Amino acid sequence: MKRNNLSVVNKVVQSSPAVKQPKLGLYSSLNQTHVYTVLLDWGSLPHHVVLRVFQYLPLIDRARASSVCRRWNEVFHIPDLWRKFEFELNQSATSYLNSTHPDLIQQIIKKHAAHLQYVSFKVDSSTESAEAACDILSQLVNCSVQTLGLISTAKPSFMNVSKSHFVSALTVVFVNSKSLSSVKIEDTPVDNPSLKILVANNSDTLRHLKMSSCPHVSSDGILCVADHCQGLRELALNYYMLSDELLLALSSETHVNLEHLRIDVVSQNPGQIEFHSIKKQSWDALTKHSPGVNVVMYFFLYEEELETFFREETPVTHLYFGRSVSKAVLGQIGLNCPRLIELVVCANGFQALDDELICIAEHCKNLTALGLSECEVSCSAFIEFVRLCGRRLTQLSVMEEVLIPDGDHSLDEIHTEVSKCLGRMWFPDVMPLW
Repeated sequence: MKRNNLSVVNKVVQSSPAVKQPKLGLYSSLNQTHVYTVLLDWGSLPHHVVLRVFQYLPLIDRARASSVCRRWNEVFHIPDLWRKFEFELNQSATSYLNSTHPDLIQQIIKKHAAHLQYVSFKVDSSTESAEAACDILSQLVNCSVQTLGLISTAKPSFMNVSKSHFVSALTVVFVNSKSLSSVKIEDTPVDNPSLKILVANNSDTLRHLKMSSCPHVSSDGILCVADHCQGLRELALNYYMLSDELLLALSSETHVNLEHLRIDVVSQNPGQIEFHSIKKQSWDALTKHSPGVNVVMYFFLYEEELETFFREETPVTHLYFGRSVSKAVLGQIGLNCPRLIELVVCANGFQALDDELICIAEHCKNLTALGLSECEVSCSAFIEFVRLCGRRLTQLSVMEEVLIPDGDHSLDEIHTEVSKCLGRMWFPDVMPLW
């Protein structure tokens, strides 16, 4: 690509005889004609300016721009440009997403692997893309990666890769980096032995670990991480990995305050109804040691599978129900979740949740966000709920069909009453008609 010749632009401004021109000191000798020369040589831009521009470019455009001139090519090889990189691996026959060219991948590995610090792999649903990501991982032997993310844009394609191939590639990074602070390996065949390698080489630096839906990791594996990584501040895992021993390990005197604990509650086996319970003493130990911890729980269970939960006080702060939840469970939440900040109910059926919502408003004094869909609440009960919460309710997303008119309030007037309680304009959400 040749550089456009934009080096000189002459702008000639002719003075109008009808308008008296002011004197311009040194330039007054030019009489009524003034010539301004503006240099627009893109090749002379400072390195830090070009570097900032390059950071916003996709890799293919960045490579093309590097051939414009020598100075831009110099910027292309500055280490700072290669500290953060996302490998996009997609099969053109099955995906519309862009893919990082294989030649450019090899150039990165050959010339810039030592500079990589923040690395992510975004793959489509094909097994070939996940295997390509593993092949790249296995070549990062001279890197000092601090952040590693493996992201499946569709179904978890990493689970289709040979477990031995995946673990072998992943442990290359675990062994050679020795400074990993953030690892996202959800929906992968990572196992307990590979976690031990992660801990053995990165225990002093690991701060964030996200590993939900990793069926080859047991509660013992995650407990090993908590025991040795005393600086861990964020942890995401499945409920079957959660144990009283894990919570006590995260609450030890030598462990830093945990900031974020995310728990995905899904059935480990088809037809599973019984789930193990966590003792109140273990939860109390965690909140005593880390009083500001956010405990986030995502539930993907049916009504009959929820009976184990919320029988005792639970320090959950954010609750998301992706499937139907019964009135009884919502009533227990109101009584046993005093730290609740956000509640999202995606479905409930056709039983009005009036008493349950009011109970939640009365007992969950920290509640600031509510989302309701595919359930029913009378307009009067909803207004009372909002009145009890008041202006601390900063996020309120409720579908219009959730609200049932009664003898006291109709849909036409509910937004006025709710807006008064919130101190701002509010309307229910409406499903768009396409």
